[in-house]
Amino acid sequence: MKNYFRKHKLALGSLAVLGLLNICQANNDMDSYIDDLMTRMTIAEKVGQLNQAAIGFDVTGPHTSTHVEDKIRNGLIGSILNSHTVPVVRTLQKMAVEETRLHIPLLFGYDVIHGHSTIFPIPLGISASWDLDAIETSASIAAAEASSQGLNWTFSPMVDIARDPRWGRVAEGAGEDSYYGSLVAAAMVRGYQGSDLSATNTILACVKHFGLYGAAIAGRDYNTVDMSLVQMYEDYLPPYQAAVEAGVGSAMTSFNDINGVPATGNKWLLTSLLRDDWKFDGFVVTDYNAIAEMIAHGYSPDGYYAAKSALDAGVDMDMVDECFLHNLEKLVTDGKISESQIDTACRRILEAKYKLGLFADPYHYLDQDRADSEILKKENRDFARELAQKSCVLLKNQNSVLPLTNGAKIALVGPLANTRFDLLGCWWAAGSEDSVVSVYDGLKNAVGSENIILARGADVSDDKFLIDRMGGGIARDGRPAEEMLNEAIAAAQQSDIIVAVVGEHSSMSGEAKSRTDISIPESQQRLMRALKQTGKPLVLVLMNGRPLALEWEYANADAILETWFAGVEGGNAIADVLCGKYNPSGKLTMSFPLNAGQIPVYYNIKSTGRPFNPGDNALYRSAYIDAANEPLLPFGFGLSYTSFEYSNITLDKNTLTSDGKITATVTITNTGDKTGIETVQLYTRDMFASITPPLKRLRSFERVTLAAGESKAVTFEITEPMLRFYNSKLEHLSEPGEFRLYIGTNSRDCKEASFQLK
Repeated sequence: MKNYFRKHKLALGSLAVLGLLNICQANNDMDSYIDDLMTRMTIAEKVGQLNQAAIGFDVTGPHTSTHVEDKIRNGLIGSILNSHTVPVVRTLQKMAVEETRLHIPLLFGYDVIHGHSTIFPIPLGISASWDLDAIETSASIAAAEASSQGLNWTFSPMVDIARDPRWGRVAEGAGEDSYYGSLVAAAMVRGYQGSDLSATNTILACVKHFGLYGAAIAGRDYNTVDMSLVQMYEDYLPPYQAAVEAGVGSAMTSFNDINGVPATGNKWLLTSLLRDDWKFDGFVVTDYNAIAEMIAHGYSPDGYYAAKSALDAGVDMDMVDECFLHNLEKLVTDGKISESQIDTACRRILEAKYKLGLFADPYHYLDQDRADSEILKKENRDFARELAQKSCVLLKNQNSVLPLTNGAKIALVGPLANTRFDLLGCWWAAGSEDSVVSVYDGLKNAVGSENIILARGADVSDDKFLIDRMGGGIARDGRPAEEMLNEAIAAAQQSDIIVAVVGEHSSMSGEAKSRTDISIPESQQRLMRALKQTGKPLVLVLMNGRPLALEWEYANADAILETWFAGVEGGNAIADVLCGKYNPSGKLTMSFPLNAGQIPVYYNIKSTGRPFNPGDNALYRSAYIDAANEPLLPFGFGLSYTSFEYSNITLDKNTLTSDGKITATVTITNTGDKTGIETVQLYTRDMFASITPPLKRLRSFERVTLAAGESKAVTFEITEPMLRFYNSKLEHLSEPGEFRLYIGTNSRDCKEASFQLK
């Protein structure tokens, strides 16, 4: 088989070649096939496989590619970014497999981040569901829709641990905790890739941004990252490793540097850690233009040396900047790199195409009938509504003002109350605002238009600097602010209750959307203060892509419902929660600070030599003098329309051995009058260790459904591996001694018990 294609290549057209590829595929002879193909490839064609061009529907970087069709026909492109739909992909794929010398198919990649056409809540919102099965299902639906339009690769999941909500890309991840983030990473990979990558409803996943991108200094996108190795291994690297262990097919480099070396040129990161230690066997793609950007980093003097650094480090595919295309051949000629390095990278790309079934049938993703039936089908929309319900987090509900009373007259106000586009959030892929249900539409569906008075009340922002920085992307009403405000006050005065939909415009979070002030913009604060003065009950419905600073809002609103950017069925789902059709069950996966001055604030901090405890005098303690240390709302927080009571923890033994287990039991009782879902969270604390331990670590959780008045015993098994940490030598181990166990409704409000590890 190895020389079969070479022997017969002159007598075969492209269709005959595809038939022989089917034979090879049936024989599961990937290595032989790729060996044979590569013996017939010129060095230029090999380099071409490492080149990704951007053309089509979206611009997701500083520039797009040129002369793409000519390069495809000359075998100089291996992948296309931002092109989809069956006709478009078929046209480009036909160029590659029928108009080139070797008929090598293209990969088609796209940012399918939280759905393709059926847009789900943003990833930070999805993570608030704490429902791993639902998270996996969302990825599988996204894969089915995306693949029906010719795509076979997504740049997801983003698994960067993030503790600074000023960074706009917190919207794309699962929050601040590495244990939970690891579970979400693995679930997303399984959802996208399924059990068979060659199936037409699965796509290749890409874990990003490798690595540590969520720790960008000052929350400023693309910025430097600087941290200790212990913190890397303990807090930031686990989700990437979890994705690798789940079989992710590709990895994307991050824009930041690590230990002074840009990730795209970092051999320790991409080879020693990713391949040698973690045994990753997929391919590595850069982020958009990242090789060329090593010049601006001050790391490479020009594209020639940037390309060398990237290939040496372990990069396999160059996204858009063409540094590989223009420099690798010359680098071989000059003796700076070897052709075998190019071969290694090329093989990894070809292996991915083989596993996707593209050599067997380059067109097998291209079925217009499937696209017509798959996109936005009822089952997908129904699931989007369910997931949006689960993603909502009830932050406050004073005097049980929610759910809304049947027949109540509702003043629905705010610049986000009747918007559709904003519910898509960032990275809305092939989504369309025409497919979105607004909050106004959702409430009309739930209670009827006769019970709603709609008023805008304010623009999202009237900050000229912000609007200019966003290129005018924030929609504005055009009426004077006073006129809009008076309209909202009049609506409130005619109503029984105010529902104010406030927060961020969707384009205020995501890539390149860092903010120093994470409060709700002043234009909307004026609106909220005026609404408060009417004396009517005030319910805030938040739309946002990050934790916000809500000190005034939390003190003054009667109820607050966090809905994130909830996707195509967001309006219906939010109405379901507001009206009590769905009892909110979401829990925060990222702490909400009192104000930006606390940032970074997260639950698993360490103690200091001068710890501050509430009630102490702050003098000579690790404390602020103008605010509390604790966040406004902690990790894991979320209320329900019912109430839950926790018993004390019972342990079946108080000593844990290295090969044993302790069973911890707590009884949860629904003490309210509604069925509800509670996410029971288990944390541990190592009281003394060879390096200073965090105050708490999430180790397990369980979602429990309880009818009104029902009690249920929830048990957790604690084993020695759950207590391991990375010491100063980067050894992953546990140490004997005293441990504290916490079980509760969030990271702050827990029952406690103690045990010994022998």
